[in-house]
Amino acid sequence: MASAVLPSGSQCAAAAAVAAAAAPPGLRLRLLLLLLSAAALIPTGDGQNLFTKDVTVIEGEVATISCQVNKSDDSVIQLLNPNRQTIYFKDFRPLKDSRFQLLNFSSSELKVSLTNVSISDEGRYFCQLYTDPPQESYTTITVLVPPRNLMIDIQKDTAVEGEEIEVNCTAMASKPATTIRWFKGNKELKGKSEVEEWSDMYTVTSQLMLKVHKEDDGVPVICQVEHPAVTGNLQTQRYLEVQYKPQVHIQMTYPLQGLTREGDALELTCEAIGKPQPVMVTWVRVDDEMPQHAVLSGPNLFINNLNKTDNGTYRCEASNTVGKAHSDYMLYVYDPPTTIPPPTTTTTTTTTTTTILTIITDSRAGEEGAIGAVDHAVIGGVVAVVVFAMLCLLIILGRYFARHKGTYFTHEAKGADDAADADTAIINAEGGQNNSEEKKEYFI
Repeated sequence: MASAVLPSGSQCAAAAAVAAAAAPPGLRLRLLLLLLSAAALIPTGDGQNLFTKDVTVIEGEVATISCQVNKSDDSVIQLLNPNRQTIYFKDFRPLKDSRFQLLNFSSSELKVSLTNVSISDEGRYFCQLYTDPPQESYTTITVLVPPRNLMIDIQKDTAVEGEEIEVNCTAMASKPATTIRWFKGNKELKGKSEVEEWSDMYTVTSQLMLKVHKEDDGVPVICQVEHPAVTGNLQTQRYLEVQYKPQVHIQMTYPLQGLTREGDALELTCEAIGKPQPVMVTWVRVDDEMPQHAVLSGPNLFINNLNKTDNGTYRCEASNTVGKAHSDYMLYVYDPPTTIPPPTTTTTTTTTTTTILTIITDSRAGEEGAIGAVDHAVIGGVVAVVVFAMLCLLIILGRYFARHKGTYFTHEAKGADDAADADTAIINAEGGQNNSEEKKEYFI
């Protein structure tokens, strides 16, 4: 916005009268209007103030131009376009452009609307107040033009993992130039932009160099535009298509507990995922031949009746057009669970020993998930300790009974040496104590 002081009203009227006399008939009407307006100007001295505001509008919308007077004295207000053509003189519109419509006219304001604004309407519009001296102020209309077309282009429709691809995004014919931002999913990336100007319009092209991985397959690459004429998010996107070599995983289907013993069966399943999907899955035994009793069925490997010779590394291999990959399974066959036959002896000692041995064996054989066969040396040691303990107990009992039996024979023989028969011996034995005491009495 700016203001300027024009020549006085009398000077304008005189100049207009001279020009009207010599002007062609087509211009004479305009010059006469200028003459009348100049003659109506009333000098008021200081204190007049004409002002307006700049206008920013989006292409196709409505711009409002307002010429306002502070401390009005009913002077004439006029609005002119950038070419100095009169749009409104007071409430009269000399310009034959119906897009301009009068919104308000008074001694203190002239307000006009301009509909369907285009880029050609951009420029300075002048408000004039016919005082003495006349005053002038201008407003600038700025037209914003959003991007007319937003395009994204990927160098390759299908990329291979580890490859670097080029992605371009173009925002055409905008004013001012747009700002382009890049996103991969929710992660913002940095691109390189170039701006081309053509007839006050701008075309922006942004380039993004992107190294893709298998995790990027199916992830959108988003080109987002920021522009003052755009509300919300204006964006376009393309989904990445990335090819990658297989990912291989071996799953043990049987046995369920994961412990392989002699005589058991083993079943492995090979799972391979890739893009494109692997068409061939093969099983091999590393550094050895596959057992003759092994059965191969697609991704499955089945080995029945395992034995120690089956120990080794088994590999599942899968391939596609991108490459190949493998996964290994190391097989170790453990001894079968140890079982003890039922006892055949009838003695108490043997039965007790066998029961203890059976409990120990069953306890060790019944442990789930134990790694390694039953240690026969440990079992043998336990049995030896138990047998040794029982022998020691028998020896102690024998010695105890032997001592008690000797004492019994000694008492039984008292008084029997001098007896004529068995009855006399028993009687002598029962009275021996008394006789002895009597003898002791006698000697005393």
